[in-house]
Amino acid sequence: MTETRTGHCLCGAVRLTVTDPAHKLGACHCGMCRRWSGGALLTLAVPQDAMTIEGSEHIRAFQSSDWAARHFCGTCGSSLWYRLTTPDAPQTYYIAAGLLDDLSGMRLEHEIYIDRKPEAFAFAGPTHQMTEAQFLASLNIPASPEE
Repeated sequence: MTETRTGHCLCGAVRLTVTDPAHKLGACHCGMCRRWSGGALLTLAVPQDAMTIEGSEHIRAFQSSDWAARHFCGTCGSSLWYRLTTPDAPQTYYIAAGLLDDLSGMRLEHEIYIDRKPEAFAFAGPTHQMTEAQFLASLNIPASPEE
């Protein structure tokens, strides 16, 4: 049986449907994600062919680094997802978990940029954790200078 999850931005101009989502969430503690989301960015990795999007004319993108772009609703400003833009990157959306109407059964599985995590942030339970250098190395991207 196919499972679907739906979601939308704050104003509803952008709507999405995810087919057979993994139930694993990730958290990014990098400075850009914290500025973009107001805290750690919690995401769900969704392959391009497992998501349908309505309202794409409202989507805006910002190339936030040499290797990733952030997408948001041009009407209400809601964070939607980021995507890796390197030539060999997987065709995956890292959607903001808060867009989904239902997060039941989801669990936090991993955290990246753990060495950038503010002391005030702490999640319950164990997660797979990667530093900035470890994460960038996993993508074959040179480490960036200090923010």
